[in-house]
Formats: sequence, structure tokens, C-alpha cells
Amino acid sequence: MTQHINEIGKIYHRPWGSYQTLALEDGYQVKSITVNPAGRLSLQKHTHRAEHWLVVKGSPTITVGNETKTYQVGEKIFIDKEILHRAENLTLEPATFIEVQLGSYLGEDDIVRVEDIYGR
Repeated sequence: MTQHINEIGKIYHRPWGSYQTLALEDGYQVKSITVNPAGRLSLQKHTHRAEHWLVVKGSPTITVGNETKTYQVGEKIFIDKEILHRAENLTLEPATFIEVQLGSYLGEDDIVRVEDIYGR
């Protein structure tokens, strides 16, 4: 695993917003992810993990496979391994969701980017 326990609580800033690791154990990781207005994560998939997302603030627009939908607070999304997905924020307020990653490997290098407006 590429992250260490001492990184729990640290906020990582990205062009689209930020994330913070809330818990990290063998087999699972919990993050809080905030997408700024006009922010857009890369269209991506993971080889080693599935993810559960729970919207806790705002109204992110989320693509999973071929379906794109705007979600509200309290709604949840399941993203299986190898499924293309993306979160973006088309509103004027930040959007936050809790991400629970489940899998044999949870490193940040398990991201396969297919499309990224930030050139990563």
C-alpha cells in the first residue's frame, strides 16, 4: 500500500478539489472527497478495488458506466472494479461525498485514467 497511517487526516489538493483519508486498514479505505464548482475528476477505473460513494453535501453529477445522473445528499452509488466512472460539480457550491474503497490493493496508482481535462 502506498499510503501510510500517518497520512490519515491530511488534506490533498487537486485541480478539481480535495480529498482527505479518514480511515485506512487492510482491505478498505475511507475518504472524504470535495469537488469544487466546475471541478471534474478524470474518467477512470480501478483494477483492484470497488467503491461506494455517499453524497453528504451538494449535488454532484456522477457518471458510472454509460449512466450520468445528478445525485442529492443521502444518495449512494456503487462502482465495481473495472467500471468507468467520474464525479463532477456543475453547481455553484462545493459537493462532497464519502468514498469507501474495498479491495486487495488501495494505492493511488490503481487509477486508470481514460480522459482528464487537467492533462494528468
